[in-house]
Amino acid sequence: MLSKNRISEIRKLSQKKFREESGLFIVEGTKSVMDLLRSELIVNELYATEGWMEKSGYAQLHCKIPCEIITEKELERISCLTTPQEVLAIAVIPDYDIQQINYQENILVLDGIRDPGNLGTIIRTADWFGIRQVVCSPDCVELTNPKTIQATMGSFSRIRVFYTDLPTFLSSEKIQGRIYGTFMNGKSIQDIVFQQTDLIIIGNEANGISPAVEKCINEKIHIPSQNRKGEKAESLNASIAAAISMYELCGKKG
Repeated sequence: MLSKNRISEIRKLSQKKFREESGLFIVEGTKSVMDLLRSELIVNELYATEGWMEKSGYAQLHCKIPCEIITEKELERISCLTTPQEVLAIAVIPDYDIQQINYQENILVLDGIRDPGNLGTIIRTADWFGIRQVVCSPDCVELTNPKTIQATMGSFSRIRVFYTDLPTFLSSEKIQGRIYGTFMNGKSIQDIVFQQTDLIIIGNEANGISPAVEKCINEKIHIPSQNRKGEKAESLNASIAAAISMYELCGKKG
């Protein structure tokens, strides 16, 4: 049975301040937790209902993390979700050093993405296309925000997400490819033949790519609308723009 103090400590992890202080974050739901347990990330605690233990296949993982059986009512009290999903894990926040970047592989760069759902969806999409490195500006929403983690659907466990000053990073002599930025104008992304070492930058949902980052870009690109019937949407959602960009980046290489 969970003590009131332990319930309070877990619930605090829904807040950025306490995640930073403790170095821990919450992962919920069977898909995300199972992906977490299979990953190299460090798991400190695991809580689940008896029903989840019986049907999840957790025993087959031969996991060394003991699972504490709790009631559905207790799960409701520690969950960040409106509808708790039977299992909750507490993991150590990964500390990825920007020096670990592999410049031989494609890199997706995010400048000022603030919506946790957008960031989570972008990470999930990067996982789909095999992009394993995402570099974020410091003002991007946290990877460990519960809404971000939920939106990744487990992909957070396979993608390395780095937070760093983008102008400094983009000025590195280690970057061997071209740096492309998505704008409302520029060369059509359909006309670009990407290389393995190229980077694409996706900007903030409302303001796009910041002026300081724009100075580091080799070429502006845009996703052309196919609407030929007059009025059209003003712009694409950031996660949709990222998905189309990643499709082009990974599918058309010289």
